[in-house]
Amino acid sequence: MRSKDRISYFYDGDVGNVYFGPNHPMKPHRLCMTHHLVLSYDLHKKMEIYRPHKAYPVELAQFHSADYVEFLQRINPDTQHLFPEEMAKFKLGEDCPVFDDMFEFCQIYAGGTIDAARRLNNQLCDIAINWAGGLHHAKKCEASGFCYINDLVLGILELLKYHARVLYIDIDVHHGDGVEEAFYFTDRVMTVSFHKYGNLFFPGSGDVKEIGEREGKFYAINIPLKDGIDDTSFTRLFRTIISKVVETYQPGVIVLQCGADSLAGDRLGCFNLSIDGHAECVRFVKKFGLPLLVTGGGGYTKENVARCWTVETGVLLDTELPNEIPDNEYIKYFAPECSLRIPTGHIENFNSKSYLGTIKMQVLENLRCIQHAPSVQMQEVPPDFYIPDFDEDEKNPDERIDQHTQDKQIQRDDEYYEGDNDNDHNMDDA
Repeated sequence: MRSKDRISYFYDGDVGNVYFGPNHPMKPHRLCMTHHLVLSYDLHKKMEIYRPHKAYPVELAQFHSADYVEFLQRINPDTQHLFPEEMAKFKLGEDCPVFDDMFEFCQIYAGGTIDAARRLNNQLCDIAINWAGGLHHAKKCEASGFCYINDLVLGILELLKYHARVLYIDIDVHHGDGVEEAFYFTDRVMTVSFHKYGNLFFPGSGDVKEIGEREGKFYAINIPLKDGIDDTSFTRLFRTIISKVVETYQPGVIVLQCGADSLAGDRLGCFNLSIDGHAECVRFVKKFGLPLLVTGGGGYTKENVARCWTVETGVLLDTELPNEIPDNEYIKYFAPECSLRIPTGHIENFNSKSYLGTIKMQVLENLRCIQHAPSVQMQEVPPDFYIPDFDEDEKNPDERIDQHTQDKQIQRDDEYYEGDNDNDHNMDDA
């Protein structure tokens, strides 16, 4: 075990200001609530807080097709009716609406995960957190399940520059299909997804029989679960499978997607997990002592999402949080009891011991087919993605500085950066 983990936490207040629409379950406002809860517990004093860079289109096109990225950049609510063919082709509309500042929202959450991966690669931290990330359904050429850009795939591609093997773990109630699909044919990324599986449950994939193909055969692991799984069953299964995965695969780094829609009482979920049960998975993964990138994901009962990710920030900092929520800007959302813990759900648990036993046996059997960790021929490390620097002297002083550049020079009221503002942060002081 490391003596003290160095933790980098990425947040940009603008990410919580976007609005998917009146009846849409995705509420990015939950990210502001999470951040303020983290601040109210003084957790910011124990980690380095960074505002992520906005990912450049050329960075997003490391995974996504250039025409898709270009369309996301160009489209807005007023012009979408002019492009019915592209809207259909790129699957924009109902689940993935076009809204104001949509592309900037994608740039911020993707930039956070890319920055997190780079700090881990450069050994500037041991754990990197981006609660705004974890949008695991987006595909190469299309939006899916409220996800437009797949920040996880972009972060993993970054980690692969320095690590022979990356382990991806997903505890969102929905199958991590976009990440699995991106790495389905390679043994350099092992994807492990615990999720609700059923014909009518989105996205409809994630059967235990989906195991990867070609070089990737046996490197995709799916744990399909039924309604109502509780803390005891979930954490026992999680610990058994993840221990064996880490022992067999020997990853150099872990990416953990902590979708909070697997909590009891979620608007779209159907599990009985308490926050402590969910957080136990984070605690268990941290114990391996490997570089760790942690993201958010789903979660549609926003006060519980904020509670969950705050508790998990505490877990990553080895800090036990008192149950009474300190006063903060969003305290009314946690009233009347203002407590951090939530009761577990009362959905009947349809996961029998024999069902879970069968799933566990199948997964462990598949793992036995990987005799040992694959020996990857590492090539020379490509550089971090090149972004041109602008020469200050060549800038025209008469041109207006764009708003984002101005924002970077000032400290916002609703964000907290220890010491200097994030622009001048000494990147080597970790």
